[in-house]
Amino acid sequence: MTMLSVAGARTKARARLNSSMAAWAAEGSGVVRLEIALKPPTEKQVLTDQAAAAEWAGSWRAVEETAIGWASPTAPGSVAGTRSGLEIDWEDRNWARVGRQRIPLRVRLTTADAVADFVGGESARDWRRLRDRAATIRDRFAAEPGSVEQIDADDPDGPGAGGTGDDDALAAAIRSQAKRILGLTDAAFTTVLDVVDWLRGHRLGTLRPRQLPIRGVDSKWFETHRSLVTALLGGIGHADAVTVLDAEPRLRLRILDPALRVTAEPAAPATGQAADISLAGLDDITAPISQLGRLPIAPQLVFVFENLESVLAMPAWPAAVAVHGSGYAVDGVARFDWIADARVIYWGDLDSHGFAILNRLRSHLPAVESVLMDEANLLAHRDLWVPEPKPSTGTFAHLTGTELRALDRIRAEGNVRLEQERIPWDTALNRLRTAVGNPTPSRLGEGEGDLGAGTRRGTETERLLGEGDDDDG
Repeated sequence: MTMLSVAGARTKARARLNSSMAAWAAEGSGVVRLEIALKPPTEKQVLTDQAAAAEWAGSWRAVEETAIGWASPTAPGSVAGTRSGLEIDWEDRNWARVGRQRIPLRVRLTTADAVADFVGGESARDWRRLRDRAATIRDRFAAEPGSVEQIDADDPDGPGAGGTGDDDALAAAIRSQAKRILGLTDAAFTTVLDVVDWLRGHRLGTLRPRQLPIRGVDSKWFETHRSLVTALLGGIGHADAVTVLDAEPRLRLRILDPALRVTAEPAAPATGQAADISLAGLDDITAPISQLGRLPIAPQLVFVFENLESVLAMPAWPAAVAVHGSGYAVDGVARFDWIADARVIYWGDLDSHGFAILNRLRSHLPAVESVLMDEANLLAHRDLWVPEPKPSTGTFAHLTGTELRALDRIRAEGNVRLEQERIPWDTALNRLRTAVGNPTPSRLGEGEGDLGAGTRRGTETERLLGEGDDDDG
């Protein structure tokens, strides 16, 4: 029989509660409408197993009786469970062979609390915690003095009617941050509210996380709870209370031609610009993207690799630099002032994310070329494939036909990955030379063709520009 059991209905209600509790908590009205059809049996189905049909109907009578305990009926003769927010619609059916039977047709849940009571378990506990915390946020921050527009008695549909924009913004903030609000300990939740309350009364301007003058709130705490704090500030109309500066992302660059390392003349004081960075003695630089972009170099060729060891292994190359793309931060390459006139060659892993990163870079630099990212190269190294743990399922508008065929093959083979460091270095280097069309250069440190007497390569010459130390990875 197709009858929906109590357990089956609870599964449906639980799915709805889990997917909707953020919106329900944010709105705060508590009124919802959830109807679940119980798929009652026909007379023929009842005759096949009368005991099962009777047990099913009895289980729903028990649910109704339990709901009576959630709240008292509104008045004598009212439908059982009405005030509880759970109602079951019954229908009397006169069947020729089994007689008159009272059959449950559907269960209706009219409040979020009723849905939670019916579902029970962890989902119900989550709902009550989120409901109470959302109410606390509204009580503390909604309609603060000076933010509520008064309703004009002569124009009930004018400004202020039906609530305020501030209340809508706060509800949106609660809805978007519901998962974080729910996941906080009680102490952390209290601290978040105290920080929001303090910041709305103290305009700090632009600061770094370390400079926040709030006792007990250090930079680590702020970074952990930053999105929630800023969302709530925006929800109560104080988005400008504090602007927190992030550490600028860094990239690593190697200069493959010593002729590119020059010392630029300092900028004239009248320009107000800082002097250009001297590159004397540097061929391996990790720095904020904005600083790398201002380097006084004019490469004709820019290699962008996702594997750091490939960047470090690159030999001397005329008029060229190599950049470690750092995954999805690769679009920072497009911000380099000197990139516009250079030829850009990208080499990433042969997997879905490698192509997603290439697509992202090409959306900023349409002329980017890829190397070693074709189907033939993929198949030539089948023995080196590994599974891709979490493949990207997106579609990529900026890939060429050759690249798309390789991506299709990767997916057809079960989302495999050929990491670029697994390809033999001599094979990779020959493909790069063929793609560029340059004569074979010598490797760094080999004979007369290296980067020059006394020049040390790799991390021996690396210097970090900008503030503090940073990892290379």
